[in-house]
Amino acid sequence: MTRMDDAAPMTPHPWVPLETMLEVEGWMDLHNRELQQAIGDKHTVGHGVCFTFLHGGDLYLHTNADGDVLLDLTPEANWVTPIISTVTRVPPPRGQYWLIPDHMLMQLIMGLNSLIASSRLVLRHEYKRPA
Repeated sequence: MTRMDDAAPMTPHPWVPLETMLEVEGWMDLHNRELQQAIGDKHTVGHGVCFTFLHGGDLYLHTNADGDVLLDLTPEANWVTPIISTVTRVPPPRGQYWLIPDHMLMQLIMGLNSLIASSRLVLRHEYKRPA
């Protein structure tokens, strides 16, 4: 994969259901390497992954410097809120931005696995700290 301009749209990839936590780890490692290659030596913020759900809406996912997982759930994807809360054991936030402990990332991906239509890398997204 070649480095991409921040403004270049990243191509969505059809989701292939993951069967085991080992497959989730492999998926995370692959996407992390692809993201690092796309970013190169640029100083960027807000890079991560966007999941598009089968039944509508998107979830933007980013890990911060502390290792926590920031989620930005679009209004069209609010239907997935109870699933995120159940899988991560984190109550829904007052707004659209979630802060999830890093040790829950694999469980989150596995819990959403059957609901995802596609994923794509995101080089710049306006993540905000949850209220």
